[in-house]
Amino acid sequence: MPILDPVKKAIAQEHRLHMKICRACGVRNAPAAKKCRKCRSKNLRWKKRELVK
Repeated sequence: MPILDPVKKAIAQEHRLHMKICRACGVRNAPAAKKCRKCRSKNLRWKKRELVK
């Protein structure tokens, strides 16, 4: 079921696309994370994202 409300769609995209991924174990972390929540590695990257219109 598609989201038609533009405000809700922006919130959903923010939660789905703006996160950090651990390069060691691949787990998703919060955007403000400094270390991985699972393995405590500091090797984090931003999730690759491309907005679909």
